[in-house]
Amino acid sequence: MPRNFNFSGNLSGLKWKDPRVAMRAVLGILLLANLAAAVVAFKPFGGGADDLRRDRNALQQQLAQLQQRVKQNRQMAQKIETARSQGDQFMGKYFTERRVVTSTIQGELVQIAKDSGITYQPTTWTLEPIEGSDTLAMMTINAGCQGTYAALSKFVNMVDKSTHFLIIESMVAAPQQTGQILNVTIKVDTFVKDQGEGAPAEKVEPEAEPAPATAPAPAPPAAPKVGL
Repeated sequence: MPRNFNFSGNLSGLKWKDPRVAMRAVLGILLLANLAAAVVAFKPFGGGADDLRRDRNALQQQLAQLQQRVKQNRQMAQKIETARSQGDQFMGKYFTERRVVTSTIQGELVQIAKDSGITYQPTTWTLEPIEGSDTLAMMTINAGCQGTYAALSKFVNMVDKSTHFLIIESMVAAPQQTGQILNVTIKVDTFVKDQGEGAPAEKVEPEAEPAPATAPAPAPPAAPKVGL
C-alpha cells in the first residue's frame, strides 16, 4: 500500500449520493453480517469448554439410549425364540400327524367309549385348513353315542383329559322313550399337522388270507405187468 494512502480521505472522496456506491456499501455490510452468522453457527474455530462439555453429555445420553434399546431388542429376541420353542413342543405333544390321525383318534374314541360303558356309533370326519398356516388343519368329528347319564359323564370326562387335545364343541342329548338310555350327538374338534414333504404316507396292509387247502395229487397208475 502506498505510504501516502489516506483511508479517511478516500472515504470522504466517495460520492455517497451515487446509487452504485450506496448499493456496494449495502452489499458489503450484508456480506459481513452473513460471515459473522456463519462463524457463530458452525464455529469453525472450535467451541469453548462449556460447549464441548454439553456435546459430551448429549453423546453420552444418546449412547445410553442406544444401549437400552439394544438390550430391549435382545430380550425381545429371546422371548420370541422361547415362544417358538414352546409352540413347537406343544404341537409335537398335542397335535396329531395327518397321516395317522384317522386311526389314532378313531381308536382312542372307541377305547374311551368302551371304558366308559357307552355305545359308540359311526362317525363322520371333516377337515378344514387353518387360515394362515400351510401345515395345520382342524378336524371335526361328528359321532353318536348311547348310554346312561353316568356313562356319558365319564365319557366326556375322559375325552376332556385326552392327550390328543380333543375339544368337545357341542353335545345334543335326547332320552329314549323307555329306560334311562340317552341318545347323544357329539361334535369333537382336534388339530392335525402335516409331517412334511416327502414323508411316507400311512399304509394299511390287508391281512393275508390263508390259502385254501388242496387235496393231494393222485399217484400215477402203475404200469401193467407183462408176462413172458
